[in-house]
Amino acid sequence: MTTQKIDGVSVQTQANVYFDGKCVSHSLTYPDGTRKSVGVVLPATLTFGTDASEIMECVAGGCEYKLAGTDQWVSVAPGDAFKVPAQSSFDIRVAEAFHYICHYG
Repeated sequence: MTTQKIDGVSVQTQANVYFDGKCVSHSLTYPDGTRKSVGVVLPATLTFGTDASEIMECVAGGCEYKLAGTDQWVSVAPGDAFKVPAQSSFDIRVAEAFHYICHYG
């Protein structure tokens, strides 16, 4: 099920802007300290690095991703998610805007 709404969080009002504006997100913090980010990746092919493990949830649009150390591109659509290990990276190809929630592990 695709997340439609997130209640009870603090929102960092200044956007996180990456790759010359190809990715823009806002950080969310829950009362218990759990962090997530909500954002959009515009059409591009990009490489993201991870510190913590991440689950990337597609809420609108779609993308293809490839985890570090693999050669396979995998398609993601609304309602799908993929996990990225900590201290790793992934490539992402976006043809139309990819709206996501990043759940940090």
